[in-house]
Amino acid sequence: MPYSFLYSTNPARIVFGPGSLEQIADEVRRLECTRALVLSTPFQREDAERLSHQLGELGAGVFSEAAMHTPVEVTEQAMAAFAAVKADCVVALGGGSTIGLGKAIAYRNNAPQVVVATTYAGSEVTPILGQTENGVKTTVKDASILPEVVIYDAELTLGLPVSMSVTSGLNAMAHAVEGLYAKDRNPITTLMAMEGILSLKEALPVIVERPENVEARSKALYGSWLCGTVLGTVGMALHHKLCHTLGGSFNLPHAETHAIMLAHTVAYNARAAKDVLTPVAELFGGELGGGLYDFARSLGAPLALKELGLTEAELDLAAGLAMKSPYWNPQPVEQEAVRELLQYAWSGARPE
Repeated sequence: MPYSFLYSTNPARIVFGPGSLEQIADEVRRLECTRALVLSTPFQREDAERLSHQLGELGAGVFSEAAMHTPVEVTEQAMAAFAAVKADCVVALGGGSTIGLGKAIAYRNNAPQVVVATTYAGSEVTPILGQTENGVKTTVKDASILPEVVIYDAELTLGLPVSMSVTSGLNAMAHAVEGLYAKDRNPITTLMAMEGILSLKEALPVIVERPENVEARSKALYGSWLCGTVLGTVGMALHHKLCHTLGGSFNLPHAETHAIMLAHTVAYNARAAKDVLTPVAELFGGELGGGLYDFARSLGAPLALKELGLTEAELDLAAGLAMKSPYWNPQPVEQEAVRELLQYAWSGARPE
């Protein structure tokens, strides 16, 4: 039977390979920019200052207050800093928090973005911005949000702690798994999703054992790029809705929440999406929910939402919030079933 589908690519320049950070000044010039504001979290401020120095006359300064879930108040501070140094582009150094801040700036002033990815977040290749205001996380999609250039240099990930590597990699996997049953999936995104999942499945155990293995770090970056591309191309479902709710309304850490929730949301959708999930289930022993749980456990990933500080008393509220403006999902989203899913994820029980 002939295929019939619509596939739209997101235009971005990918500079991939160990040592590729050396090309950053050339990439800023290629965008016809002359004053780059380097963004980072407080934790990576020293790295950001070194990068600004590396940019030489192109470096306009550093803003190092990027935070989880892209709080609007932090974006407003960054906008003021951008204007104060007369910047004409941003260079985001780091993972999802910093990348999100760069996107939030670009959404407001259309500044060109260069991302230097140091985790496996994947959001650097999506035109999607998730931001939090008054305890509520919302998402917006717009062409201006997509970074123009992404630099993937595995040497920059060698110091990424194993625990962060694991949760970030599982976060990336979640993008691809949901892409497999997305309503607007197509054969190309399915190929990308499967390749991304396989690459991370192979890379993460090696990183746990040998964190400074450049080949494994490169494979993980490759996988995260593919998974992120899937995230930016097709719609997401229940998993991402729940993680946005838990992160935005309860301030749970982004990657860790994705890592815990993935096995449970997949188990919820396994029956309704059995045909499209069968190939990836085979990578994890034939039972995707339980297989992903066992894989996460083997990597030392967190397994229970209670480990992140969520209380059992908050589960009813979380389930109720998740029912507001629900995303499309292959399995009908019912509050009682979602509450049960959250109970499993809170306790850390292996999904059935």
